Amino acid sequence: MRETSTPRVIIVGAGLGALYAALKLAPRPVLMISPEVLGQGASSAWAQGGVAAAMDPADSAQAHARDTLLAGAGTVDPAVAALVTDEARAHILDLTRLGTPFDRKPDGGYVLSREAAHSFARVVRVRGDQAGAEIMRALVACVRETPSVQVLEGVMATGLRVEEGVVAGVEVTLSGPQGSAPFLVRAPAVLLAGGGSGGLYALTTNPPRIRGQVIGMAARAGAEIGDAEFVQFHPTAIDCGEDPAPLATEALRGEGAHLVNRLGERFMLAVHPDAELAPRDVVARAIYAQTQAGLRPMLDTRGCLGDRILTEFPAVAGACSRAGIDPTREPIPVAAAAHYHMGGVAVDAEGRASLDRLWVCGEASSTGLHGANRLASNGLLEALVFARRCALSIEALLGPAQDAPEILLPDLPPGPVPDPALVARLRRAMTEGAGVLRDAGGLSRCLREIGTIEAAQPDCPALMNMTATATLIAAAALMRQESRGAHCRTDFPQTAPEGRRSRLRLADALALRASLEPETT
Repeated sequence: MRETSTPRVIIVGAGLGALYAALKLAPRPVLMISPEVLGQGASSAWAQGGVAAAMDPADSAQAHARDTLLAGAGTVDPAVAALVTDEARAHILDLTRLGTPFDRKPDGGYVLSREAAHSFARVVRVRGDQAGAEIMRALVACVRETPSVQVLEGVMATGLRVEEGVVAGVEVTLSGPQGSAPFLVRAPAVLLAGGGSGGLYALTTNPPRIRGQVIGMAARAGAEIGDAEFVQFHPTAIDCGEDPAPLATEALRGEGAHLVNRLGERFMLAVHPDAELAPRDVVARAIYAQTQAGLRPMLDTRGCLGDRILTEFPAVAGACSRAGIDPTREPIPVAAAAHYHMGGVAVDAEGRASLDRLWVCGEASSTGLHGANRLASNGLLEALVFARRCALSIEALLGPAQDAPEILLPDLPPGPVPDPALVARLRRAMTEGAGVLRDAGGLSRCLREIGTIEAAQPDCPALMNMTATATLIAAAALMRQESRGAHCRTDFPQTAPEGRRSRLRLADALALRASLEPETT
């Protein structure tokens, strides 16, 4: 394998965490690995709700932390919840300084929305449902103007080089349809900020490339993975046949939108005291049950918003328009879709992984903040807080920065790319076996199918990264013999008295997969 060395810190990813970390590391030279044009293809840009932060004087970081603990169903790390919520306000002010046009009131205060499981309106937003896109736009502009940051666009990371337990660099390939042979870039530190795993499922709200590759890459290198079984399904993906499915933001329910079925019944009233604003796992299972029963769940915004949805929630209105839905006259069909992975590479309070010289932030990490069920709009907040913490930790380790020339990739011959048919099989297997409802039989069938898919194209690192993460999710779900938060086992419906976080390495997950008896016919 051809290679080069750089004194730059390598950041894998181009979403909120990656951009924010690059800015916090400046003027230290950084190399960002971005499969798409910077700012495109990242989950952060698709985030509609906003960033949760106690900005109202009547609210508090302590109340925000308490809501985070309650939503997380017993597996949130209280210390992490406290530090993240305590830093939240400072990051909102920092994003404002960097140019994010948050919605403001005439007196200059921030417009705040209430979302599910929050006891207070504390979600800072931009033009209703444009928070992710506008924050990303502001940060991309800042990064483009920062001379210490080099961005390699059209390039993706496919592996970590580990030597004597230390991460020594990143193997990259071209991300175009022909792929390429790998090329090794050696570096003094690596920060993974490449998103989650929602695209491993057939129905998802995540961008097409977000299929667990970064988590899988770290797992294949030997990193410890935390809470892999906890995958959050968003209750209100717009059920219109698009892949990925457009999102009907939770802020709509915060404004008073109701969930109804084709019979006109508000089914959430009988499910939870908070009805439409119940925790996401509760609402997702209720939506899923309605779908399975053929009752066609829908989100009705007509009474609370009427024509205002067209101007105040432009992303939702645009998705409806593409699907031929008029939300001012009819309810919006919805379904539960894979949305956010609470699990990921296990890290400490500084973002350090179990492998030396490796840091992880954003959805690819498992910090202990989200527990078994992420509190709405805590995802972007966690990415901001840990991006900064990772940057500070890297700075402390590496000492003074040094000048660094830009990296130029040589001409690379074509290389293996994932077979689309195998990726489709993988996504079906995950939806059928490791989806909203799970049991031992379905999870075992899922693991066996993942093994078959993996064996069909063993020379493709990108596919191996996907199957590694899928294996970890299904294996951890099979091992957790209880129902907790987003993890619902129909064969183990009760919740254990004490919550515990899970820890798993890929070798152990593969051993579990190999131990499963072949299915008899």
